[in-house]
Amino acid sequence: MNRNEKQQEVEFLREALLDVNALFLADYRGITVEEANTMRREFREKDCSYKVIKNSLLKRAIKDTPLEELSDLLSGPTAMAYSKGDPIQPAKVLVKYEKEYKPFKIKGAFFEGYRTPEEVISLSKMPGKDELRSKLLATMLAAPQNLLRLLLAAPQRFLMVIDARKRDLE
Repeated sequence: MNRNEKQQEVEFLREALLDVNALFLADYRGITVEEANTMRREFREKDCSYKVIKNSLLKRAIKDTPLEELSDLLSGPTAMAYSKGDPIQPAKVLVKYEKEYKPFKIKGAFFEGYRTPEEVISLSKMPGKDELRSKLLATMLAAPQNLLRLLLAAPQRFLMVIDARKRDLE
């Protein structure tokens, strides 16, 4: 890679990481190409990005940004995963593969500040945006449904009493 290509890669990374919600770093040492491709596929399905990157290029890209706190983690083979949408999704995928592929290790993350690998595991256990939205919607719909059920109950019971009285008289 010549100097111009490196500069373009740094600019691409800086642009890509400009508006990410979360950036995760992992040591991918020991996983096969097939396993890495499986992981990439799952990241794409979750609208996340996964990329193996040179530490020196990533250090230059995050220099003078809030992500610079991650510079200490940039040693050894490094892969990064990030999301511009739901920050929980990349954490879930990384934790899943850390359990599945023993040599694969999460180094840390940046999500509203530096996060340790233990905090990434805790983050992965949280519900995602879609799940939270569906719970909120269900909660919002529950009150009107209960009110409607309550309003319909009295007339229905009154009709049942009239119907029972009609059957008694026949």
